Amino acid sequence: MRNRFDKQLCTLNDELIEMGNMIERAIETAVNALVNQDVELAREAIEADGPIDRQERDIENLCLKLLLQQQPVARDLRLISSALKMITDMERIGDHASDISEITILMANEPYIKKLDHIQQMAKKSMEMLKGSIEAFVNKDMGLAERVIKMDDEVDELFNTVKQELIGMIHENVDSGEQAANLLMVAKYMERIGDHATNISEWVIFSITGHHEE
Repeated sequence: MRNRFDKQLCTLNDELIEMGNMIERAIETAVNALVNQDVELAREAIEADGPIDRQERDIENLCLKLLLQQQPVARDLRLISSALKMITDMERIGDHASDISEITILMANEPYIKKLDHIQQMAKKSMEMLKGSIEAFVNKDMGLAERVIKMDDEVDELFNTVKQELIGMIHENVDSGEQAANLLMVAKYMERIGDHATNISEWVIFSITGHHEE
């Protein structure tokens, strides 16, 4: 019975890794669409949200099956309940990739008022956090989870830089206000992706220690 349970836990890890890969591709597609003002690519990122949602439901069903059909010990219960919490944050990251792409479509026909370097750096750092948090869960690596949580400060710092730049642009030229607001929303979604990756890492720590920081 335990062997079968352990195999299903391995399947859970594989499914979480796959969901992470799907989200990573969606973010990369969304950022490429934003940088290149590519409407078709933006639509691809929006369409990717459906498969991500289905993957979340599949993992949820697997977790419930593990809870109902097996007799998990306390450590297993923490792991399964953590996975259920994690996929909620992962699904929201997928939503943000779609949200960014919708804004990209709105801005497709106008030149950008600023370079997107900092937003691209936020995307890179957020994806690094997402990959690290899932890897930490699969490998039960508390040190990696803690490093991911610390990386969120870097994403927040980049967001504050973008925010101050855009506020300055609005003061200098009121006509740039609409696009500045849209770019600020994009940066905010990137910052939220970092927050969700932090949440995932906090659940990783809970799955290992039984302690969850509020």
